[in-house]
Amino acid sequence: MVHVVHDTGNQSSVSTFILVGFSEFPRLQAPLFLLFLTIYTVTLVGNLGIIVIIRINPMLQTPMYFFLSHLSFLDICYSSVFTPKLLEILVVEDRTISFNGCMTQFFFICMFVITEMFMLAVMAYDRFVAVCNPLLYTVAMSHKFCAFLVTGTYTWGGLCFLIITHSLVQLSYCGSGLMNHFGCEYSAIISVSCSDSSFSQMACLAISIFSEACSLLITLASYIFIVVIVIRMPSKGGLRKAFSTCTSHLTAFSIFHGIIMLLYCVPHSRNFWLLVKVATALYAVMIPMLNPLIYSLRNKDVKETLRRLINSKLHSHPV
Repeated sequence: MVHVVHDTGNQSSVSTFILVGFSEFPRLQAPLFLLFLTIYTVTLVGNLGIIVIIRINPMLQTPMYFFLSHLSFLDICYSSVFTPKLLEILVVEDRTISFNGCMTQFFFICMFVITEMFMLAVMAYDRFVAVCNPLLYTVAMSHKFCAFLVTGTYTWGGLCFLIITHSLVQLSYCGSGLMNHFGCEYSAIISVSCSDSSFSQMACLAISIFSEACSLLITLASYIFIVVIVIRMPSKGGLRKAFSTCTSHLTAFSIFHGIIMLLYCVPHSRNFWLLVKVATALYAVMIPMLNPLIYSLRNKDVKETLRRLINSKLHSHPV
């Protein structure tokens, strides 16, 4: 049931929203719950595992793994913002979310997504320095500089969506407060607003395009320089080694930006709401699970550390 608060001015008239979720498919509620619960469990175990492995192995105390640990942290964060509420509305009849809860969810999910977008760009720059200037790599990518880059990504992500969240809070919301989504995604929030949202939409579009363009340009420029340097390498062994350090990042980058671009390209009309929800589920639920799999399956150092950790546990508990 939607609670209405009779305020004036810029205050919202709706205090709670109703999340439709996937309720149009009642027979799929239980299978979807099990599917998303499994994915979320794998996400938590996989990303926490990556963080622990990097912490316990002195050989992994390098800038690349420093950034990777933050990528895993971001995956845990933005998956944990969306997935628990998604699981809840799949099993309970009360699908409401408070206005403050909705705005808080929107702020954090978008902040973490934008931060991850730039974290992937930073990781591309790190690979560029490692391949193109290996002798000065540890000097160029000092711990202080790496910390500065990470702080910058978090700051930019928070600042961007503080602006957009503030623009949403200033809107009025009335009527049924029914959101055809499983979470507080931007287009779903705008759809239940009954005031002029043109400024908010322009701000969101400008920040999204700027962030996406900057992330893509940094990554593409880094890999163009990497390809040029690698082509000039005299030995094929050096070429293979150089590309082996980039394949995991390129895979994660391509999946992330591919799904984000899919979400941008989907028309946000009533006929496409299901596709919007599926695309959101892909980037908010699936990507955080895929990243640790990509980096663990394609990374010899991570696999070797994991193998030694499992062997030590087995030997310490003989049957």
